[in-house]
Amino acid sequence: MTTQELTQQIKKKNSFLCIGLDVDLDKIPKHLLKEEDPIFAFNKAIIDATHHLCIAYKPNTAFYEAYGLKGWKALEKTIMYLNVKHPEIFTIADAKRGDIGNTSTMYAKAFFEDLAFDSVTVAPYMGKDSVEPFLAFEDKHTIMLALTSNQGAFDFQTKTVNGQELYKQVLEISKSWKNSNNLMYVVGATKAEYLADIRQIIPDSFLLVPGVGAQGGNLQEVCKYGMNDSVGLLINSSRGIIYASQEDDFAQAAARKAQELQEQMKIILLQ
Repeated sequence: MTTQELTQQIKKKNSFLCIGLDVDLDKIPKHLLKEEDPIFAFNKAIIDATHHLCIAYKPNTAFYEAYGLKGWKALEKTIMYLNVKHPEIFTIADAKRGDIGNTSTMYAKAFFEDLAFDSVTVAPYMGKDSVEPFLAFEDKHTIMLALTSNQGAFDFQTKTVNGQELYKQVLEISKSWKNSNNLMYVVGATKAEYLADIRQIIPDSFLLVPGVGAQGGNLQEVCKYGMNDSVGLLINSSRGIIYASQEDDFAQAAARKAQELQEQMKIILLQ
């Protein structure tokens, strides 16, 4: 999927909502545990109830890998269902991979070719040769960690090195990498005040912004400082939507929460 196609979907749905499919079997409705594949059953119900309200889904792969082969099979079934039923929706493998050379190439093949995700998240700590293998895939997107929403972000990312914060150096350097036009960036919603400076460095890139909702990020603040002429934002909410209810109406409850965010986004887009 191209960024132009993604922007078209944002305009069509009046939404830039990304829903995180982080499935914890201890949190899903108990009746689903009787299903042959409870993870996929949960995801399918959430997708069926919310696909018209969002433009992206983001499974965090840890929530599937934790259940071994069954979890990975559920991830495969989820992405296949999305690609067949809703090919217009942008898909993100939240895997945070990053290794040198051939290893990164194999990670990229796993998510871009075998699973056919549109994008994957990566960690940039190992530098250029750990990210460029992902960038080599045409019409696929590499979403690089830039400034994350967790408290530990202040351990390294905001430290000043030679007069400039480290995350700003990461952003600047990444623009010089081959096929850097395929880069997107993760910027946590709890760091909204940093977005103005980030937009000075990468004015045109899409930003994946987790942390709205359960983590306390503010949608209006994120949009004020982070939105560009093409919107340029994918606002992710996971727990606040998918675990809105643990009863039989869980999918409908998720849809209501998603619609609340979508309606806020529509107001912002039409201003």
